[in-house]
Amino acid sequence: MSKEFNKHPHRRFNILTGEWILVSPHRTKRPWQGRLEKVAGEERPSYDVDCFLCPGNKRASGDTNPDYEEPYTFKNDFSALLPEGPAEEVQEGLFRASSETGICRVVCFSPDHSLTLPVMEVGDIVKVIRKWKEEYADLGSRENINHVMIFENKGDMMGCSNPHPHGQIWSQLSVPVEVQKKTRHQKEHWDQHKRSLLGDYLKQELDKKERIVLENEHFVTLVPYWAIWPYETMILPRRHMQHIGQLSGREEIAYADILKLLTIKYDNLFQTSFPYSSGIHQQPTTGEDHPEWHFHMSFYPPLLRSKTVKKFMVGYELFAGPQRDITAEEAAATLRELPVVHYSKI
Repeated sequence: MSKEFNKHPHRRFNILTGEWILVSPHRTKRPWQGRLEKVAGEERPSYDVDCFLCPGNKRASGDTNPDYEEPYTFKNDFSALLPEGPAEEVQEGLFRASSETGICRVVCFSPDHSLTLPVMEVGDIVKVIRKWKEEYADLGSRENINHVMIFENKGDMMGCSNPHPHGQIWSQLSVPVEVQKKTRHQKEHWDQHKRSLLGDYLKQELDKKERIVLENEHFVTLVPYWAIWPYETMILPRRHMQHIGQLSGREEIAYADILKLLTIKYDNLFQTSFPYSSGIHQQPTTGEDHPEWHFHMSFYPPLLRSKTVKKFMVGYELFAGPQRDITAEEAAATLRELPVVHYSKI
């Protein structure tokens, strides 16, 4: 792709979903007179007596948290999915519905209310990863669970209802649409080449070096060629593995290290506790083999120009398709050049 091509409107193809995204680089020069977001206070105590997730506190359900010292998991008190329900299919003309069951859990990353991933120690992030592995294995082994989604919503801007460091796990009977799309496209590549689609993609990215943000022995962080969000990134393991349960001890440490460094860079970008939604995509837990799957973790941060200006998915994005202004290459270069020491410690 020529540099001149990159300066003009064009479309890019998402190899995982089969969808196109519109890129409009010339729009980065437009002035902003729109909404400015309020920045949440970043100073928090290590313990908050009113926090539903702090150790020893009573939750909204009336249950009391144990005095946990390491990552702690419990059933979500306001689960979007319930483990039991009527097994029904509804088909009335064009009205179609089916019942859905599942289990939702909350994972508290740390007992310390003031922390976030970028300011946690690597060893403590390893404990979070091991908890994710444990939950994936436990939930995925259940007969009526065919998919396990591990994710984190960080910050008020992403609808996070509690600032205590935590994420969620939603496991369910059906396989979500986004995962179905990724399964289909990875399988097509696997059936044709007997190689991982993301493995081949990663080789090409490592050759180009244009969108690489961070690397270590076992993982690479990059801005996907087809990224939608301004500073979207993906963490990819170099080794082809279908799910996090296959991580070795050394890979757990490398994963924790690159997670910490990426989130430090995010915080350093606008010198704020950077909001995002992150999620781990891995093979469904249907009991079938999925050699085509290559697990990966995506970060979708909403901030665009500063800590008070966010990207809105409205208008064209809602009614036609995704669009971005900053190119993936520009975003990667910006993130790559940021320091890996947290701004609060400089």
